[in-house]
Amino acid sequence: MPRINLLPWREAERKRKRQEFLLSLGAALATAGLVMLLGHWQMSSAIQHQHDRNDYLTQEIATLDKQIEEINGLDAQKRRLLARMEIIETLQRSRPEIVHVFDELVRVLPEGVYLTYLKQSGNRFELRGVAQSSTRVSSFMRNIDASQWLADPTLQIVETRAKDTAGGASFTLFANQRRQASAEDDPAATPTGKPRKKAAAK
Repeated sequence: MPRINLLPWREAERKRKRQEFLLSLGAALATAGLVMLLGHWQMSSAIQHQHDRNDYLTQEIATLDKQIEEINGLDAQKRRLLARMEIIETLQRSRPEIVHVFDELVRVLPEGVYLTYLKQSGNRFELRGVAQSSTRVSSFMRNIDASQWLADPTLQIVETRAKDTAGGASFTLFANQRRQASAEDDPAATPTGKPRKKAAAK
């Protein structure tokens, strides 16, 4: 019976399997490297895209901040203009009132009282003058309290003058301008500011 030597075949089979294993290992490593490369590229692209978005958002935020600053500047300018308009309207409304106040001062001055100084600060008046006696000053204050345009007289000082002069007393007092009701405050008021009279029932 002939004898067959199988060693070369086994060695060749072993070498073939080793080559297949190495090829499979190389393919697996190449695939893994390719996957890692693709993953790294995708991650880099995502990071770059996020950086681009962040840069865009930063630019938009800077633009909005600039617009907000401009809007705040316009709001401040608007408030200043409104304040000026309010002051002008107040001055326009007070123009006829000061005429009435000066006319009222002439009316409430009793005989024997003379004003030497008048100063207005808002709705408050400082009055200085000379009176023949302190009772004339009291009468002056009562007239102010009953006045239509002046109110709240407050005597700050009254001094009796020396006998070698004309005599009498010098005084300093304060009074407030009485607020007049207007058509805006009272819907029932007439254009002159006086309330309408109710019609008599028939």
